[in-house]
Amino acid sequence: ALALYGFTSAPPLPSLNRIDVLVPRLRRLRSTGCVRVLRTPTLPTPAAVMGLPVAPVPRALADAVADLSDAGAVRRLLTEAVRAGHCEPGAVVRELTQARLLSRPHVVEAVDSLLAEGRSIAEDRLYRMVEEYGLPDPVWNVDLRLPGGPHLGGLDAYWPDQAVAVELDTRAPRQEEDALWSEYARKRETLERLGITVVHITPRKLRDCLEQQASVVRTALLASADRDPAAYVVVLPR
Repeated sequence: ALALYGFTSAPPLPSLNRIDVLVPRLRRLRSTGCVRVLRTPTLPTPAAVMGLPVAPVPRALADAVADLSDAGAVRRLLTEAVRAGHCEPGAVVRELTQARLLSRPHVVEAVDSLLAEGRSIAEDRLYRMVEEYGLPDPVWNVDLRLPGGPHLGGLDAYWPDQAVAVELDTRAPRQEEDALWSEYARKRETLERLGITVVHITPRKLRDCLEQQASVVRTALLASADRDPAAYVVVLPR
């Protein structure tokens, strides 16, 4: 599947001497010749590539990683998936979690690199959104703090005059997701209580509907004129 998707870090199609075929767990089929039958309790919805039904990229990655012990090979596959725009990091981590592969140290190390890669790409798209859609320049990557008081949290972009903030939601869907979301929610509630509007944007939304996200931010900036002034906060570089 990865060869058909055009992954340069996967072996080229003509070099493959085995094809894995996913089948429902209760089907009575046997491997034969170059075809290896892999039974699965959850059959993914296939994607059509060159007229062939293949596993979606995140599932194909998880199945490939399950057979790999080389940390470099795993890292190259996962990084290419995100860098080339095949899928978002969260989808890959979900599949790796379901396949119970995050107990392997070399896979965890590759996932950490994957998440860093995903955040970097999302930040680039956020910069592009501001530039291409004519939004006023914010201050980038800052921490907010009450004067002489507690730290309020870090933000990816902040417009001080309008008291509007953008935060990239790049959480990995792991077991600690609920705790991380609680942290996001607490920060947002605290800032909005001070009169600061917080816009959460996911990497997928930046990839698939950049213009719509620019419109959301622009609306928040324009709406600031109708709100009461926000509390004074100190803006520090992060």
